[in-house]
Amino acid sequence: MDKNKDYINDRKARIRERYKGGDLDDVEIIPAAPQENIYDDEQQKRVAIYARVSTDDPRQTSSFELQKNHYTDFVSHRPNWVLVGIYTDEGISGTSLQHRDAFLRMINDCQNSKIDLIVTKSVSRFARNILDCIGYVRQLAGMQPPVGVFFETENIYTLDSGSEMILSFMATMAQEESHNKSEIMNASIEMRFRRRILLTPPLLGYDQDEDGKLVINQKEAETVRLIFFMYLYGYTCVQIADTLTKLGRHTKKNNTTWSPGSILQILQNERHCGDVLARKTWTPNYLDHKSRKNKNNRNQYKWKNTHEAIISRDDFIAVQRLISNARYGNKGILPELHVIHNGALKGFVGVNPHWAAFRAADYRSASDSVYDGEYISSENELQIEAKSGDFDMRGFEIARAQFFDTAEKICITFSADYIVFSAKCIRRFDKAQYIEMLVHPGKRLLVVRPCAKEKRHAIRWANQNDGQYYARSISCAAYIKTLYELFGWKLSCKYRIRGVFKQKNEEAVVVFDMRETEIFIPQNALETDLETQTESDLLNGEVEPFTTGPKKDIMAYPATWANNFGNNFYRHAQARELMAFDSHGTWNVHEQGQPFSDSLPLNITSAEVVGTQIKQMICNMQREMADDGEG
Repeated sequence: MDKNKDYINDRKARIRERYKGGDLDDVEIIPAAPQENIYDDEQQKRVAIYARVSTDDPRQTSSFELQKNHYTDFVSHRPNWVLVGIYTDEGISGTSLQHRDAFLRMINDCQNSKIDLIVTKSVSRFARNILDCIGYVRQLAGMQPPVGVFFETENIYTLDSGSEMILSFMATMAQEESHNKSEIMNASIEMRFRRRILLTPPLLGYDQDEDGKLVINQKEAETVRLIFFMYLYGYTCVQIADTLTKLGRHTKKNNTTWSPGSILQILQNERHCGDVLARKTWTPNYLDHKSRKNKNNRNQYKWKNTHEAIISRDDFIAVQRLISNARYGNKGILPELHVIHNGALKGFVGVNPHWAAFRAADYRSASDSVYDGEYISSENELQIEAKSGDFDMRGFEIARAQFFDTAEKICITFSADYIVFSAKCIRRFDKAQYIEMLVHPGKRLLVVRPCAKEKRHAIRWANQNDGQYYARSISCAAYIKTLYELFGWKLSCKYRIRGVFKQKNEEAVVVFDMRETEIFIPQNALETDLETQTESDLLNGEVEPFTTGPKKDIMAYPATWANNFGNNFYRHAQARELMAFDSHGTWNVHEQGQPFSDSLPLNITSAEVVGTQIKQMICNMQREMADDGEG
């Protein structure tokens, strides 16, 4: 120990001796070049002025011109300063470099050694985004020769050694000011929309009166009517655009060349039927100003009958449903919900493979419409107790079938791209290539029954080979999002459900309890979400995952299963899947659904009237075009 201590002390003594240093009289100090001073008139500088205003409001033109004039004088009063150029961005926000062409051109000139100094009014004029501000200041300072930026209001010169900390603070303040303004603007928009103070952008078919309200422009309105009637009659957006171009009809911007995209925008604008839907888009990030479609991210406000309609509301609704279906190749199909009124499948709503125009709420409304107060929800389960003389099985549970292999059992698998039934399920319906799917939103049950190919709701679920029937992936893009919404599922996951086969005489169905699910979560989706969410957040509090192996989906089950092994014996004896059937044995599972509408039936303009109107309007427009040619 003593030797170790002596060694340490000896090392310390040698270090102290070394750091005593030498005699200063023996040193020649070569002085560094003095730090550059912005006000040093002896050094020639090539100076650029940067000016910016954030809006195109004419009232800001004076501010814009004053900035240029002031800094032109600022440069001219310094004899060794040479004005290289004035770089100006007008009507551009400072929170993003997007569209700031003059700013980027100025930086490029700095890179090409054309500028020694940039002069601007303030940090907020240069950039309101702290990353952009500090990043470009450092980039300019690192050039050879370095380029400085002088912010007059804050009196900051970026080539001064102590400027960066102050600049960082001022840039942060500028960015936060933009954030506050954004919040104030959003609050103002919210209050306006609540009180029916709506934005009125230019719209084909309408002019604005002195109060900003929409009033019909009859000539433009005729073009709008032709567009809607042609689409109702079966014309595509491409055909409509070509027709209007040939007829020389003018767009709102006074162009005579039409595009399919502009036709679709007109067809989807609810203002043409007298309504206004406010806040269709929103801006998630105040720094980049990129708008996104509002998918329940912010409140929306729908006002009806705010102005005179050009198209009836029923015709407008019909067009929206046609558009929704056309996205999935179902041209000219007007979807309609069908709900069963009687029998074991009372309250079940058919799932049509061509449906793309309905929401989960529409399915619920259709199902609820057939009940007169006697509806039994999924929460009101039948309670069964032991009978006299039987073994009392209360407290015993039957193991859930999902905990065992389900691949060779009756089951259905849902994903965002397809639906597929197990081979076992298909073979229970002997030689049936087509089935109908029906869903009960309240009871959260799905029923499959065989049907003929000609049925409106027929879905092909099997392929035939050498007399055998095999499972076929069912395309479901048109309606899968609605089903996922109905059951509270996540589109990133797959779901597999065990089914129960039930047959009586010639009637047979398979019933699936949509609460009893196996869930398959992609590992990448789980890893991404877990960075900011808990597992229960990811799965809406319904499931808790565990890993089944590397590079595989993660299998999960409902969190409600965590505290039990399965259903109690008596509940299992009367499974929910079978409770859908009448207790008196009245099946009638072949009962067909009846059309449903959550309001009065749509009074759509008939095809005959639409066809006549189209011919008449086109003739009138051709006559107008001929008269204009003569004039």
